[in-house]
Amino acid sequence: MGISDWFSPGRLSAVAKAPLRVKLLNDPYYRLQSNEEVRLAAELGIYIDVNQAGVDDWLRLPGLSIHQARSLTALTQSGVQLHCLEDLAAALGLPLQRLRPLEPVLKFCYYDAESICTIRQISPNTASVETLSQIPVVDLFLARAIVQNRQTYGAYRSLADLQKRLSLPGQLTAELLHYLHF
Repeated sequence: MGISDWFSPGRLSAVAKAPLRVKLLNDPYYRLQSNEEVRLAAELGIYIDVNQAGVDDWLRLPGLSIHQARSLTALTQSGVQLHCLEDLAAALGLPLQRLRPLEPVLKFCYYDAESICTIRQISPNTASVETLSQIPVVDLFLARAIVQNRQTYGAYRSLADLQKRLSLPGQLTAELLHYLHF
């Protein structure tokens, strides 16, 4: 390879992209800045599962606000499934063409709510003792403690708040992580 090969337009762009590639692969909170970065992220295998994405995932996309990210997260957590880009556009109240550049990193996966493999998240702020005790790691004693503490001291703000108020061990809290939403 001659020195002139290093300075060809395609090669320079690859050299310039190297730090960005490293950043995209190593920083899960890096916010994509342009449509070119969206395409590069897709080339690197970085995707956002639309029906499982949290606020931080949505905020990686250029042009999405915190309000839109929270709105999408609340919708999907309440059981609304988005099946295509048109559904996403309707949920955001945006024209489809505005979202087209984001399509390379968006994955629309289907989750069967009735499948035994699907974890149904429960809010400890509204769930009954019976509902909480259906979580595999929650026995009747813990379910009662969650409800009693909520009734006495008010709603839980987060998993960390629940852990602190009930003095739960770290391992149990880690197991509850996928079953609860706040």
